[in-house]
Amino acid sequence: MDLIYWKDKAREAGFSEVVELKMETLVVNPEVRKMCEANTCGQYGKNWACPPGCGDLEECESSLSVCDCGLLVQTVAQLEDSFDFEGMAAAGSTHWKNFSRLRSQIQEAKAKKGDSLDVLALAAGSCTHCKTCAYPDDPCRFPEAAASSVEAYGLLVNQLCVDNGLAYNYGENTIAYTALFLFK
Repeated sequence: MDLIYWKDKAREAGFSEVVELKMETLVVNPEVRKMCEANTCGQYGKNWACPPGCGDLEECESSLSVCDCGLLVQTVAQLEDSFDFEGMAAAGSTHWKNFSRLRSQIQEAKAKKGDSLDVLALAAGSCTHCKTCAYPDDPCRFPEAAASSVEAYGLLVNQLCVDNGLAYNYGENTIAYTALFLFK
């Protein structure tokens, strides 16, 4: 796996920060999943990419355990003030575009190389690809475009950042969206 190549591609995709993930820092924490169960975002039980649709914590941990290396990426944006919700939404949209762009490039590379390249891409926040998710009645309509969040897999984002030498908070009037690309 040429991680330097994918780090460069991540920067080209628009991410502000890109670091190679220390795989031993992927620590599944049941307390993080409990935060999902509290449903503060309103997506618990309503989305294939969120719990419980994305699988139980053991399934998520199993998916993580087969990954060999990865990238921790961020989109960092300046806000007018701490109440700049439009700026937060715009930064979130930019992050999703960056995320989708890099994942598409990885999927294209996989199509060319066959099974020698596979990725588990974990996003910031819940999947918003479809206006209305098919969960739970029908299968996901776009599994290649759907993305679970880092937190859905029981990973504490701020701890991942700290453990990998990446800032989680960039100071007053900034926001950072964080995602993972884990290669198998």
